[in-house]
Amino acid sequence: MIAAIRSALFALIFYLGTIPFVLAALAATLFGRDALASVARTWAGFHHFCTRRLVGIRLRIEGEVPRGAVLVAARHEAMYETLELFRLLRDPVIMAKRELTQIPGWGRVARTYGVIPVDRAASASALRAMLRAAEGAKAAGRPILIFPEGTRVAHGQEAPLRPGFAGLYTQLGLPVVPVALDSGRLWPKGFVKRAGTVTFRFGAPIAPGLPRREAEARVHAAINALNG
Repeated sequence: MIAAIRSALFALIFYLGTIPFVLAALAATLFGRDALASVARTWAGFHHFCTRRLVGIRLRIEGEVPRGAVLVAARHEAMYETLELFRLLRDPVIMAKRELTQIPGWGRVARTYGVIPVDRAASASALRAMLRAAEGAKAAGRPILIFPEGTRVAHGQEAPLRPGFAGLYTQLGLPVVPVALDSGRLWPKGFVKRAGTVTFRFGAPIAPGLPRREAEARVHAAINALNG
């Protein structure tokens, strides 16, 4: 009952509170990406405050949060990590489903910030455009955040990596920092979220240039390290 009440308060305050951030983000697109990034960071901070104070979720960080041009491959169990990783990483570029960049209003915000759309049924030209955008992020010294499983996976389950990860790893020549997490224990699918501690474990960087199967196996094992 307490968890349901706290979840209801979170939904009410966070989603209503998000409305002015969306309006501010739309306005910020007129002034460039830096202005938009400032709004986005503030929104991510608001999310962190709401999850901590209203739901009672604490965050424990293990390992070193990467900086600069690096490929960050994270497990995906809940909405929680999408905003928390944005908050922790410095000005990341995020690989996201193409559908998110086509939402009226929001799509404009995402494209201005630098979200790279991922089309699972992409043509060769779309894949080339994705790689060009990722190369631009690399040249700008920005971390590139990808959820290599391609979808949300329940805690305790595993999913194979999507082929897009191997393409980025091979083409970009960047080290990969895997991120294991256990947010799904407290934030499962559904309405009710539970209080407790979520762990983000940033693993040791995996060097570029490894054979595809070895790189995929090491990343897969590392992002599932807390999936017990």
